[in-house]
Amino acid sequence: MNRDQLQKFVQYLITVHHTEVLPTAQKLADEILSQNSEINQVHGAPDPTAGASIDDENCWHLDEEQVQEQVKLFLSQGGYHGSGKQLNLLFAKVREMLKMRDSNGARMLTLITEQFMADPRLSLWRQQGTAMTDKYRQLWDELGALWMCIVLNPHCKLEQKTSWLKQLKKWNSVDVCPWEDGNHGGELPNLTNALPQGANASQDSSNRPHRTVFTRAIEACDLHWQDSHLQHIISSDLYTNYCYHDDTENSLFDSRGWPLWHEHVPTACARVDALRSHGYPREALRLAIAIVNTLRRQQQKQLEMFRTQKKGDCGRGCLYWNGIPELPHKSITSITNLEGWVGHPLDPVGTLFSSLMEACLTEDETFSGLPDFTENVGQCKSLEYHHLPAHKFLEEGESYVTLAVEVALIGLGQQRIMPDGLYTQEKVCRNEEQLISKLQEIELDDTLVKIFRKQAVFLLEAGPYSGLGEIIHRESVPMHTFAKYLFTCLLPHDAELAYKIALRAMRLLVLESTAPTGDLTRPHHIASVVPNRYPRWFTLSHIESQQCELASTMLTAAKGDVRRLETVLESIQKNIHSSSHIFKLAQDAFKIATLMDSLPDITLLKVSLELGLQVMRMTLSTLNWRRREMVRWLVTCATEVGVYALDSIMQSWFTLFTPTEATSIVATTVMSNSTIVRLHLDCHQQEKLASSARTLALQCAMKDPQNCALSALTLCEKDHIAFETAYQIVLDAATTGMSYTQLFTIARYMEHRGYPMRAYKLATLAMTHLNLSYNQDTHPAINDVLWACALSHSLGKNELAAIIPLVVKSVKCATVLSDILRRCTLTTPGMVGLHGRRNSGKLMSLDKAPLRQLLDATIGAYINTTHSRLTHISPRHYSEFIEFLSKARETFLMAHDGHIQFTQFIDNLKQIYKGKKKLMMLVRERFG
Repeated sequence: MNRDQLQKFVQYLITVHHTEVLPTAQKLADEILSQNSEINQVHGAPDPTAGASIDDENCWHLDEEQVQEQVKLFLSQGGYHGSGKQLNLLFAKVREMLKMRDSNGARMLTLITEQFMADPRLSLWRQQGTAMTDKYRQLWDELGALWMCIVLNPHCKLEQKTSWLKQLKKWNSVDVCPWEDGNHGGELPNLTNALPQGANASQDSSNRPHRTVFTRAIEACDLHWQDSHLQHIISSDLYTNYCYHDDTENSLFDSRGWPLWHEHVPTACARVDALRSHGYPREALRLAIAIVNTLRRQQQKQLEMFRTQKKGDCGRGCLYWNGIPELPHKSITSITNLEGWVGHPLDPVGTLFSSLMEACLTEDETFSGLPDFTENVGQCKSLEYHHLPAHKFLEEGESYVTLAVEVALIGLGQQRIMPDGLYTQEKVCRNEEQLISKLQEIELDDTLVKIFRKQAVFLLEAGPYSGLGEIIHRESVPMHTFAKYLFTCLLPHDAELAYKIALRAMRLLVLESTAPTGDLTRPHHIASVVPNRYPRWFTLSHIESQQCELASTMLTAAKGDVRRLETVLESIQKNIHSSSHIFKLAQDAFKIATLMDSLPDITLLKVSLELGLQVMRMTLSTLNWRRREMVRWLVTCATEVGVYALDSIMQSWFTLFTPTEATSIVATTVMSNSTIVRLHLDCHQQEKLASSARTLALQCAMKDPQNCALSALTLCEKDHIAFETAYQIVLDAATTGMSYTQLFTIARYMEHRGYPMRAYKLATLAMTHLNLSYNQDTHPAINDVLWACALSHSLGKNELAAIIPLVVKSVKCATVLSDILRRCTLTTPGMVGLHGRRNSGKLMSLDKAPLRQLLDATIGAYINTTHSRLTHISPRHYSEFIEFLSKARETFLMAHDGHIQFTQFIDNLKQIYKGKKKLMMLVRERFG
């Protein structure tokens, strides 16, 4: 600053803080103006903004109370209002402090951890047995990982480590301390030991002590940095041993003399993370390169060993343990971990990937203030990263980026067992997706394509070490998401290899071995058949949708290639067990096949139809709420494929549809005008389809007459013989299997079609099934009864005479009977004959059969109804009852001695119900 700026600076500073600094400012001003004062004997002045000198230990002032209050506040907001983000910023601050080697980093993390441990929700969740939210779990994960970094500080003093260990053990022993896998269960052996593979590895998890979020940090307190080989690796770029023979399993150098580091992979990567976190990026990078070179060498060795075993005495007859052959013990390496590296609490693959990518961003040799990789990964594209000077221990043409990509592919392709518990399973998916999205930000050049090719070939051939090998454990994590990414990357460069990978990855063994593969009827949601033996797959629906995505990606890519489409179709039919996913694929294939810009791809259409047919077979005997939509869609798809497809689905309808679906949706749609127009059918083709539809209709009517008879008659209308057959089926079923509603519906249809005698026959059959009691005067069947009587009446005296006894037997409701009676007495039966010729008939007599029988039945019904109503009548219904009696009188009076009958009836009532004085007074008033 110049003199004026400095003067202004000082004056403002004093003004803003005048209450605090005025005395000090006065004192300093006096000293500066005094010639002999101490302040004037010293050159320059202290600069508090410059930080500590090179020799000072970095130790900034830490406002402990403020940290505690902030954490408490953010936790109390329960992850809302961006509090999770704020807590992540605090964690980032801790990492920043560690990188600056500020000794307050560990103190700040202790304060944060204490607040986390004091969160009242912990005990609440433990009591209720509920899981904490995912966001909150991720914060605990970061907490555990940070402690891991702190205790792995390569330059911390022993007493510091001891006090941390004491503190960690204290937290660890609190019963609400969160468990590492988030579901209070499912444990793994000590992290510092590589896990043995084989029958003994799956010891009962309930006997092992629980692992909490601090367990790994506690175990890491046993790790040290004194190993001379490790010290050489991290301290020098020139550490080699060229005369070393690469023969033993745990050799310290490979055949090129480059150093290797054999340590349980997550532990080794935790060291890399610790070095980076504590501001040793060069050392972290050297160790990361040694680890990646070790992994690549192990990969190669395992591949050679697996090939030898396949050729050798093992052959095809080796012992299988849960799907993994019992390999000789010396082959066991960290690659066969039960504990996968993707989704691992220490994120080993992510650590190696980030370390290497950061190195590619650092163009100059000074690792000054490295940017956080995640924010700057985009810059990698603009940087000419592959022209950076290669590291001593990289192959020719390799760079940090190629190494980062390769280690990500190795990690993603590792065969690993699905962990227990919802949280850990979701974490596997999340971690995999994060890693893939980081890979997608890197542009693939020829060098990287070579690495993709090399790793893809390895993954296919590597046997049990690879999730894409020939042999996988039934419970190993599926590779669908990863394979979809590999497929997309490899497709433009090596289609054959891309398809091999994708097809191999389609497996979902956990859903097999529940039923023979030929049985497609089983419900698709069985997670495990033996629940006590296998962990539950909580993420199964996500996994199945990823499997579906992979298949869809292949279908899209294979458009126009008959051979590939057939292969993909076979794979879908063999591996996908969910009808809704197969239906989605069928729809996808249909969309891709019928894109507007070109003629439909007929092979892909056939794939679509084939998948649709499989869905029909799978859901035929299970309930599925989308079934109607699926059936309609299938007919649309078959229509696009052509007339022979429609004919074929109608001929084999019984394996695909229920009789109702076959008649009401399938055949009806096929026979519609729109289908005929859509397919430009000639008369011969139309007749062939119609003939198949009629055959189908008759078969369905036989199988399910109640639901299919009407559709069958409609479909057979144009063919006399078929129509007669359908009618006969209805008559045969009418006596036993059909309700009066169904029979009345068909009878009305028959009348509408101009078959009144047949309609009459069915109406009389319907009447035999009906029973209307005295109080059912609003029953929906009343309209049908009135219609049936009107139909009989129009046909003539004989028909009316035949139906009336049936009506009398079936209907006990007085108002309905009087309505029929009234209508019958108004017109002559058969006045409009079959041919519209008017008959010169007379009105029927009420004194003779059949109307006499109907009149007596109606009077009887009124008498019965009256007694029934009077047993439970309340005063508010009196006036309504009097009206009812007036209606009854009208019917009584239709008989020649009706007035006498009615008078006797009223006298009877007055006698029997004399207790109901008010009501009987009303009866007397109206009827005498």
